[in-house]
Amino acid sequence: MHHLLKPLGPWGILVASFVDSASVPLPIDIMVAGWAWVDKRHFYIYALLAAAGSALGGLVPFFLGRAGGEFVLLRYVNRSRFEALRDRFEKQEFLAVMVPSLMPPPATWKLFVIGAGVFEMRTINFLLAVFVGRMIRFGVETTLTVIYGPQIVSVVGDFARQHFALAMLLLAVIFGTLGWWMWTKLRGKPAAKVEPSVE
Repeated sequence: MHHLLKPLGPWGILVASFVDSASVPLPIDIMVAGWAWVDKRHFYIYALLAAAGSALGGLVPFFLGRAGGEFVLLRYVNRSRFEALRDRFEKQEFLAVMVPSLMPPPATWKLFVIGAGVFEMRTINFLLAVFVGRMIRFGVETTLTVIYGPQIVSVVGDFARQHFALAMLLLAVIFGTLGWWMWTKLRGKPAAKVEPSVE
């Protein structure tokens, strides 16, 4: 696949990630790591393009869910799971899409994407949620690849699959720490002084 898309340059990973999200599953994590390993100086570009391709490709099952309604989703889940998904989207639709976008296969990502369409999530919010989730995922993968080599992707992926609860806990800690840091920065920021106008 890498040799097939090589003539496209960095844009090849955008095409591959689009196809992976839209229809045919590909080993996209290994492919992103491979591109980053070959061109270490620009590893961040491959993470960015892969995230963008995933977001755009996700529009295919997203609009499929929107067009087909709940009947499309009920083909894959039972009524109780459907109700649970609907509750999750009603409470926090952004996280309902972003968190599955972070997880490696075999996480049922397309199920949440179809759900986003069924529950009529705004398109721009959907694109942003997928992009942010995938950017974090591919950004971590490409950074680790540059440091440790492409084999680290398989190691991390196996860990996430075998210890799903622990992986989710680690993500919660990371996001909680990041949120706390941003809150303290904003809280400690001094208010802008307003100079009196001179007439």
